Amino acid sequence: MWQTLIAVLGTLAGAVTTHLLGARAARRATLRRDQLAAVTSLAAALADHRRAMWVLKAAEVSGAPETRRLEALETTHTTRSAITAPAIAVRVILPAAVDTAARSAIAATYAIRDAADAADLADRRQVALAAAEEFGTAASAYLRRHT
Repeated sequence: MWQTLIAVLGTLAGAVTTHLLGARAARRATLRRDQLAAVTSLAAALADHRRAMWVLKAAEVSGAPETRRLEALETTHTTRSAITAPAIAVRVILPAAVDTAARSAIAATYAIRDAADAADLADRRQVALAAAEEFGTAASAYLRRHT
């Protein structure tokens, strides 16, 4: 009788342990997928906004027609708002080091709007590109260590 009870309890304990380990692995896989999606979405949004800001500021410093500048400005509003959701996701589901790199990349991209002339615009673009690369490197290093 005791042997049967011990065997049943052992089987139940094994089943519970297997279930818990499987659930934990599934949660990890989901988190990693979400982290990767946040990083890639933010990187794409930064690239889109960087390009839109380049077009806008190039139009401004070159004296392009008002209609072209207004179209470019409208595009920057769309691309800037596309940064918000992945930036929040990065902040919530990735460690502080990755978030710090993301914030630096975002700030450098936003700073393009303050370019005074074509040379300053090119310099600010390079700074934004470098910051985006640093963000990618930080995210990649974290995701590689935690797979």
